[in-house]
Amino acid sequence: MEQILVALIVSWLLVALIVTRWPVPWIFSSSMLACYLLGLVDTQTLLDKASNEGVLTLVLLMLVSVGLERLPWLSALSQRMLVPSLGQSLLRLSSITLLFSAFVNNTAVVAALAGTIRKNRRHAASQLLLPLSYAAILGGTLTLIGTSTNLIVSSFLQDVTGRGLGFFTFLPVALPAAVAGIIALLIFRRRLPVKGEQGLQVDEYLIETEVLTHSKLVGKSIQDNGLRDLEDLFLVEIVRGDELLSPVSPTQRIEAGDKLIFSGDVTRIGILERFDGLQLFAVEAGLLNTNMTEVVVMPTASVMGQTIKESSFRARFDAAVVGLKRDGERLSGKLGSIRLQAGDSLMLAVGSDFSQRSNLTKNFLIVDREIDAMRLSLGKSVFLTVALITAIVLSAFEWLSLLKGLAFVLTSMLILGVVNGGDLRRRFPFEMWLIITSALTVSQSLANTGLVGEFIDSMGPYLAVVPPYMAVVAVYLLTLMFTELMTNNAAAALVFPLAYSLGISSGSDPMAFVMAVAFGASASFVTPFGYQTNLMVQNLGGYRRKDYLRCGWPVSVAYSATVLTLLPMVFPL
Repeated sequence: MEQILVALIVSWLLVALIVTRWPVPWIFSSSMLACYLLGLVDTQTLLDKASNEGVLTLVLLMLVSVGLERLPWLSALSQRMLVPSLGQSLLRLSSITLLFSAFVNNTAVVAALAGTIRKNRRHAASQLLLPLSYAAILGGTLTLIGTSTNLIVSSFLQDVTGRGLGFFTFLPVALPAAVAGIIALLIFRRRLPVKGEQGLQVDEYLIETEVLTHSKLVGKSIQDNGLRDLEDLFLVEIVRGDELLSPVSPTQRIEAGDKLIFSGDVTRIGILERFDGLQLFAVEAGLLNTNMTEVVVMPTASVMGQTIKESSFRARFDAAVVGLKRDGERLSGKLGSIRLQAGDSLMLAVGSDFSQRSNLTKNFLIVDREIDAMRLSLGKSVFLTVALITAIVLSAFEWLSLLKGLAFVLTSMLILGVVNGGDLRRRFPFEMWLIITSALTVSQSLANTGLVGEFIDSMGPYLAVVPPYMAVVAVYLLTLMFTELMTNNAAAALVFPLAYSLGISSGSDPMAFVMAVAFGASASFVTPFGYQTNLMVQNLGGYRRKDYLRCGWPVSVAYSATVLTLLPMVFPL
């Protein structure tokens, strides 16, 4: 009965992650809770998983990254990245991104460089932002702390063997694979889309207005009201109750309460003020005549899954949403009823207090980096850099655990005032911690019931005739597929128990199987969903989903071929 129960829980977990768009932390935590309530794991086991050394290391790393994001080195180098030659610019950009992504959270690296790329006049931003994301992904594979995926795999290995992965364990395979990926990107750079100017004048933004009851527009047609003659804005649809009117006919008459949805140059929304009784939320909030700022919703945002109204957006950020775009396309319906998702680009009318809000970096990538430009003094920057390098070196030589080294760096940051308690509280990676703890608990449930062992035993006759290397390839491809369908972290957490069991049952050293999971979970190049940096650049570069497939498959093939060639050499079977 216990085996049937855990099989149902795992099946639910897989189906929910692949088929639905429900929040990943909710899916994992509900599975963990089911295992606990059904008695498949006890309380002590649950607490042990929550305090796993690998999990705590990941938490500390994410908190340390809050301070590392404020180091000035990346911003200083970013000014020298771009030259007239696209090939040389891509090479410089990729090299700098690879280096920093190996030691700093790669989402922070992308956030720091995206603004510089958007403002450059040498090349279209769409030719640089996707390579930026790919280079950040590749750079993250180089070290243990380069990406949360590597730390998750290390956490699982620590859980089953008592010993995690070394700081540079990944490097012999990851560095050649990263170089191969960059070379493929350079060779196929002509595939990179050349979009138009990606500044504020982007016609995929939605601008929502409401016709008030007393408006003189009521009862007149679109043509009579002069709403067809706006040079910089275009009326794309009308929302009337539950009815969507699109395309809008010039003879369509306006009714009170209609939502008029415009697209166009959001910096020109002030021209709508001349129409009697036509109201924007930004006007109501008193923010229309203030600065316009473009932001991207981060995967860590607390407003994800909420509508603009539900999130109390105005009170929380001192800003009003006047435009939104997603997946490089317009969205239909009421702007206020659209639930925010990671990667959404928002055009905000911001108040004077916006830049002082302490919750910005957790929720948004701010395209105008001047708003969020908190930089450390030279003395603090040098000390922090030396402290981090010392912690890495001591960890690499196994003279000091990485957990203790990061604890020292974080304590130094607090003493020096680089970060404060509020910063750490807001950026605490609760959802990441919950996902890993839940995955470890579900994995332990599989082990407790013997379900994995029975599955492997039943596969014994087949495994006996399959070379171990082919099993490694299968694990890698399965992880890669799950990464593109779900997310990299979820894929690593799901496939690891199966991969490790396959390695043990094959009679080989399971390290090749473990590393296949780590590298497969980072191989997200053909969809925007598998990796958060891909989501971050999607709307900034105006990319469609087909752009990821068209540009990403050469990188994916080069990276995968290199990994699968080197794995059995570096980690003999």
